[in-house]
This record gives sequence, structure tokens and C-alpha cells, in this order.
Amino acid sequence: MPSISDPGASAPATDPAATAAHAARKLEKRLVRQVSAAIADFGLIEPGDKVMVCVSGGKDSYGLLDILRKLQAHGNTPFELIAVNLDQKQPGFPAHVLPQYLGGLGVPFHIETQDTYSVVKAHVPEGKTMCSLCSRLRRGVLYRLADEFKVTKIALGHHRDDVLQTFFLNMFFGGKLKGMPPKVASDRGDHIVIRPLAYVAEADLARWAELQQFPIIPCTLCGSQDNLQRQQIGQMLRDWQTQYPGRIENMAAALQNLVPSHCMDSRHFDFKGLQTTGVADPDGDTAFDDVPLPSASALARIAIREL
Repeated sequence: MPSISDPGASAPATDPAATAAHAARKLEKRLVRQVSAAIADFGLIEPGDKVMVCVSGGKDSYGLLDILRKLQAHGNTPFELIAVNLDQKQPGFPAHVLPQYLGGLGVPFHIETQDTYSVVKAHVPEGKTMCSLCSRLRRGVLYRLADEFKVTKIALGHHRDDVLQTFFLNMFFGGKLKGMPPKVASDRGDHIVIRPLAYVAEADLARWAELQQFPIIPCTLCGSQDNLQRQQIGQMLRDWQTQYPGRIENMAAALQNLVPSHCMDSRHFDFKGLQTTGVADPDGDTAFDDVPLPSASALARIAIREL
């Protein structure tokens, strides 16, 4: 029997605007889910916290502030937010952009003006990268502001790609297996620094910034310098992800799945005191066996965060 069409039935969603809106909602849910997971996994934000969000004018810090505001409004953990920007007096810096944007949000904010640009230019030889000195000066100012505003947490906009880039930078150039932790005490020991975007992919933040039309302010101090080691590592990771989809996710999962007995740091495993036990050990000598695939639970956890 031929089918009878129902004029009232809904047609397949082929409207580009509807499709785009659906994709935007999925992205928003993923971002909120991933930040919520990082907060829960690492205890990043606790009831009553006052969180200082460091807003640079880049896509990552805009995204961080936006997602934390959503969690503040709809989450179960009560906390305060204050947005802080450091105007480093870089030539051409549009000083009006952030006050206008933050004022429009209605979020408490503070713009701190410190001419660290001149200090960096005076002390770094021409052609050398400025990131290290710039970062130290910026940290000092932010720690002082954290004291003044009596905040309990300092939130930075580093994402999953930053975490992996830092890991490889330390391994290739610093001789350490050291990454960028989602929660850490400041170098002075008197502040807690958090990175709620630790599970979030940079590509998702870039797409969210485009959708939200954040007023991006490019960094003309260090961001314009070519051939930085971090940029090279970032390109390496992007190339890997293109050639081997899923590799970034596996590497990120590996940072949460350390096996000290299979490394070579005697500070974290007592190699000298190791004795036979007569008991089978799944972490025994399997160096030449096939590398096992991640467990179903590990794969499920990765999949949930990527949805």
C-alpha cells in the first residue's frame, strides 16, 4: 500500500540556522560538562569560594569566564566571581574593550594598569622571547590583586592543549615529566591557582568564541613572536591529531594514569627495596607485550567529556 503523506508531520531538519543552533547547544553543554567534571575531579571550586578570573582578552579567558558564570547561575555550588585584567600598556592595546564588555555582563571586575611592557622590552634582548619575564611580572601583579580582593582561588584559562604542550615542552627541553596541573599552590605558597578548562579542547574554545562573538584582543607582546617552542609543540600535536584521530584524548588520559613502577624516578618508587612476593602482579614485567587498550570505563569517561 502506498504511503500517505501527513501534511502536519514535521519535515527533517534541513534549515541551516536550526542545524547551527543545535550544534551550538551541543557545544555549550559539552563545555559546561567538561568544566563541571574538572571542578568535581580536582576540587577546584568549593562552596563560599571567591574566584578571581584572569581575563586577558583572548578566547580562552573569555570562555572560562562565560562558563563559570553559567555554573554560578545554575550550579549547586555557591561561589563569587570577580574578573581581573592587567593592562600592560602594550602599544595599540584597546583599553576600552574589556571595561565595556565586562560592564555589559554585570560581573564585578577590575582593570589593573601596570607598564610591564616597557620593563620587558628594556630587559629582553631583541629577538629573544619575552614570555618568561612577562609571565613572572604578570603573576606578581595578579598575586597582589588576589590579596587585595581577598579571593580564595585564582582561575586561569589554560586548556587541555596547553596542558599537553607544557608536558612535552618540559620533556623535550627541561628533562622532566611535568605538566600543567589543574590545581596548584602558587610559587609563593599563599594562593591556590586553578585551571577549570583542563578537560576542554582549544578548538572548542575557538568555536565558542566565534559563536559568542567575544571581542578578542590579540597579544602583540609575545603572541606575535614567531618560532616559539610552544607554537612548534602545538603544531606537532595538531599534526598528530590529524594523522591519528584520538591521540590527543589518549595523551590527556595518560596524564591521569601514572605508573611510577614503570618509570625511572626512585623518589617515587622504591626500586632498591623491590622484592619478589610470589603473587602475580598485572603491573609486572610486560615491557615487550602489546600495549593494552584503555579499559571500557576509561574510554567511557573520555567519551562523556568529549560529547
